[in-house]
Amino acid sequence: MAIHHLSLSNFRNYARLELDLPPAGPVVFFGRNAQGKTSLLEALFYLITAQSPYTHHDRQLIHWRMEGEAMPYARAAVEFDHETRGRQRLEVTLLLEATADGRQRLRRQLKLNGVEKRIIDIVGLLQVVLFLPQDMALVEGPPQERRRFLDTTLAQVDATYLAARNDFERLLPQRNALLRQLAETGGNVSQLAYWDEQIARAGSVLVMARQRLLRELERDAARIHAELSGGEEVLQLRYLPSFAPNQETPPAETLALPGLDLQSELAEEEVVADYLSCLEAERAASIQRGVTLSGPHRDELRLLINGRDCGDYGSRGQVRSSVLALKLAELSWIQAQSGQMPLLLLDEVVAELDERRRSFLLEKLTATQNTPEQAPLQALMTTADLSVLDEAFLHQAQIWEVCNGMVERVASTPA
Repeated sequence: MAIHHLSLSNFRNYARLELDLPPAGPVVFFGRNAQGKTSLLEALFYLITAQSPYTHHDRQLIHWRMEGEAMPYARAAVEFDHETRGRQRLEVTLLLEATADGRQRLRRQLKLNGVEKRIIDIVGLLQVVLFLPQDMALVEGPPQERRRFLDTTLAQVDATYLAARNDFERLLPQRNALLRQLAETGGNVSQLAYWDEQIARAGSVLVMARQRLLRELERDAARIHAELSGGEEVLQLRYLPSFAPNQETPPAETLALPGLDLQSELAEEEVVADYLSCLEAERAASIQRGVTLSGPHRDELRLLINGRDCGDYGSRGQVRSSVLALKLAELSWIQAQSGQMPLLLLDEVVAELDERRRSFLLEKLTATQNTPEQAPLQALMTTADLSVLDEAFLHQAQIWEVCNGMVERVASTPA
C-alpha cells in the first residue's frame, strides 16, 4: 500500500491543497504551531478510519471561512496503490445542509473511484497507525482511551469486528432506553430477552477479537520493550473484560483480578452464554440504574512492567517506552493481518521522547527502507523543530515546510 496524492478543499485551515507524496520513506512536515501540520495527518487518518483523532464533531473539520456560504463543505481525497486492486481514489465530503426548520445538518458522503460507499465498505481498505503525544493516555488515561485503541486497530483489518461493533453501539442505547422505561413505568422484564440475546451476540465477537489481538500484540510489544530497557523490564498486557468468560471469578470491578487469560481459546457459544448469564444476574441493578452494567463498553486494558501496573507505578520514561512498544507492535500486527504495510503517522511525538527512545524510533523507521524482504514503510511526521531529528535521518527523509496552510518542498535541510 502506498499513498501517492492527498487533496484537500476547505478542510481545517486548508482552502486548497494538492500534495504528491513519495511511496516509501519518511516525510517530515515542519513549521511553527497552528500552520496546518497536524491537519495533514488528521485528513489521512480520517480518510482511512472515518474518524478524527482530534474531535468527535465532524463539523469542526470544515474550514471556518465557509461560514456564511450557501452550502459549507469540506473534501479530502487520497489516491493510493492497493496490493490487489491497483490505483484507487478514496474521497470524503462533508456537507452542511439546511433543514426545513432553518437549522443545518451535517451529511458525510464517501466515494471510492467515484462510486458512493458506506463506511463499512471503505474502512479496512487502507491501514494506518497514528502516534500522538496524547497517546500516553493509553497507559495513564481513562479506560475509553484504551478501548478506542482496540477498536481502531481491529476495525482496520477485521470486517466482522467492525460490523459487530456497529451493531453493539446501535443496540446498547436501545437496551438502555428499555431499562429506563422499565424503571419508570414498570412492565414485563421479559422484554429484555430479545435485546440481551442481540447484545450478547455482538459483544462476544468484540471480546473474542480483543483477546486474540492482545495475545498477539503482547509478543511483539514485550520484545520491543525489552530492547528499549536493555532486557531489564518485562512488559505484559492485561485484558479485563467487565464479565469474565470461561472463568469462575466475578465480573471485573477492580484491577485486583488477574485479567482474562490471553492464551486461552474462547468458544463463541460459551462467551455468549456467559454474557447472557451476567446480564441476567445484573438485571435488577441495571433496571434500577437505567444502564447496561457489563459488556465491551466497560472493558479495560492495563499495561504491566515487571508485574506492576505501569499506569499506577510506572515512571514517565517507562510510560513512554510501553506506549512506543505498543505502537510499533501495532504496526507489525496490522501488516501481518492485512498483508500491507500500514501508513505510519507521527504527530509531534519525536520531541516528546528522550534521546535514547527517539534514536530507537528513528532507526526503526529507516531500517524498514533497507530490508529487501520487508515492505517499505511510508511514514509521515510533524515537528516544530527539525533539530530534534539527527542528520542521518534527515538525509533519508523528504522535508516539507508548512506555513499558513501552504506546503512547500525543501530541497535541503534548513539551517
